Amino acid sequence: MSFVIGVTGGIGSGKSTVVDLFAARGAAVVDTDAIAHELTMARGAAMHEIAAAFGSGVVLAEGGLDRAAMRRLVFSDPTARSRLEAILHPMIRRESEARCQSMTGAPYVLLVVPLLVEAGGYRERVERILVVDCDEEVQISRVVARSALSVDEVRAIMATQAARTERLAVADDVISNSGGLATLGPQIDVLHQRYLELATLRLNADTLNENC
Repeated sequence: MSFVIGVTGGIGSGKSTVVDLFAARGAAVVDTDAIAHELTMARGAAMHEIAAAFGSGVVLAEGGLDRAAMRRLVFSDPTARSRLEAILHPMIRRESEARCQSMTGAPYVLLVVPLLVEAGGYRERVERILVVDCDEEVQISRVVARSALSVDEVRAIMATQAARTERLAVADDVISNSGGLATLGPQIDVLHQRYLELATLRLNADTLNENC
């Protein structure tokens, strides 16, 4: 069984950068956002149910999800988010669990779940939770710089996510990412060594149990 660390953080916190640095050190990565995109691309496994639930207005001409249209719908209809999540979340969980368990060649697996706190149910699936944290103003500036979203739109997205304090409250480990790239390396080196040690301990314990 793989040693799995759940990784989360608010929009613009720099999760992708942090995860890429761990991957460069040998960690395997299972990204639930990537799985969600696969499910909602043209001919994706979730698109039939999404089209049936929300209509053709959220479906692009080629058959994939119109994310801008869905974002507008979610913000205008309080029930739309829960209906969408009821379709996607079970599919994402099944696929992410299968991928985590298949990563037998890596010392440990990072399961990236942006809405880990909000979704619930992930604590029992991971050994530790790593929160990528940064100041909220830094989050906003990063998202505005990389996207076409306005400050108000970014704040609206942040309002739908768990508060910074809520994420930190569930964290076993925290990486501070309010600074530049140079501040990340030393933090990741420390955690990488810790995860290697913990994964080895778990492996040895599992082997002992199997031999008993």
